[in-house]
Amino acid sequence: MGHTLRMGENDGASQLIEGLTRALARAGLGAPDKLERLTGGATMESWRFSAGGEDYVLRRAPSLAMIEERPFGHDTEAAIIREAHAAGVAAPEVVVELQDSDQIGSGFVMRALPGTPDPREILAMEEPDRLLAEAAANLARIHAIPAADLPQDVPVLDYAEGIAKLCEQFEEAGGDRPIIALGLRWLMDNVPEPIEPVLNHGDFRMGNLLAQDGWLTGVLDWELAHFGDYHEDLAFGCMPVWRFGAYDRPALGLGSLEDYFSAYEANGGRTVDPARFRFWTIYRTVWWALGCLKNARMWRSGEDRMLERVVISRRTSEQEVDLLLLLEEDAPAEELKRQVIAYENFTPPEGEAAISEIAEAISDWLDTIKHKMEGHDRFQLAVARNALGMISREDRSLSTLALQHWDWCKAILAGDVGLETPEFLAMARAWALLKLEADVPKYPSLEVARRKWLGEH
Repeated sequence: MGHTLRMGENDGASQLIEGLTRALARAGLGAPDKLERLTGGATMESWRFSAGGEDYVLRRAPSLAMIEERPFGHDTEAAIIREAHAAGVAAPEVVVELQDSDQIGSGFVMRALPGTPDPREILAMEEPDRLLAEAAANLARIHAIPAADLPQDVPVLDYAEGIAKLCEQFEEAGGDRPIIALGLRWLMDNVPEPIEPVLNHGDFRMGNLLAQDGWLTGVLDWELAHFGDYHEDLAFGCMPVWRFGAYDRPALGLGSLEDYFSAYEANGGRTVDPARFRFWTIYRTVWWALGCLKNARMWRSGEDRMLERVVISRRTSEQEVDLLLLLEEDAPAEELKRQVIAYENFTPPEGEAAISEIAEAISDWLDTIKHKMEGHDRFQLAVARNALGMISREDRSLSTLALQHWDWCKAILAGDVGLETPEFLAMARAWALLKLEADVPKYPSLEVARRKWLGEH
């Protein structure tokens, strides 16, 4: 899906077409045709177009300010993709990089690959076992790319330094989420010994993979590439948030962890250590929870006022439930058995319309005009309706205020409160359930947690 630009539609479109034409000329290609903005991409823009009878994709940041916090620029990202492509990874072929003289920002052009990136379409395809094996093989090839073949500015993740940065992000985000604090404390107490670093894709998951007719056709979005523990790449794509509803298939939403690990090892990957896999699953769950929170700060600062930013920030509660399900494996038996502390829903007074009802009314109206929208506008309308749903559900519960416990977090990070603290786990479970019920009630982990913690069937 996308919105096609036409020459003269607006000044920005004309400038983009002119700059892209200059870049394509360096690759021996003519002017772009049928340029359209693809949906998604909160930071980076993706544009699909035709040139010389073939399809291409422009990946760009309109300004350098949008990528100034990244550890490397698009030149390094393009170089990594080229090496991966040469190593047999289903990475796209980079055709040309943008230059300052093109005056359309930073980025590069790739030859378009066949297939869909839609996770739900991929997960519904036949031969999921084959897709899982192909994904594992691609990951093994990525991890085998020699460091000597890559640019020198690809960063190496120091485990302890990474945890310290997560703690800094937590404080910047308010430092008031006890479950995230619990995850940070666990990471500090369980950091493993370093092993030989390999190239990590950094974002290897559904949403960044292409597939067609049950075959893996592409590995996209390399901006988080770095050197580190190979278990990190394996773990990230297996987080519940990236299974897109296929909760019972923990490996990328396609199959079992045993099959995933076996295929990885059979294709040249190193032996998988379950303890290290768990560490990096917890690490990346905390990482993504804080990544979600960061979106709210970006919106408040005016850096990016996209509606999607505020909605993504509320997905933190997804990770809090997932994190607690992971961490409570270490809790004492008596705390695991303790009944979840009850919480009551707030019933708004009758009479004038409540905030929840106003939000619901606006959502209903937006639903009546969605047929008039297309491409990115239709996507943003769906985001707006999700946001209104959050307002409506949270307005019905005053207990969410209990989530803001700075004192709890300080005590957890200091090691004075933990899973062994009487009733803390029961309270944390209640906080996590209440928040996720308001934010994303259809998130699959919520049903799993309710069955486990409340005994619901």
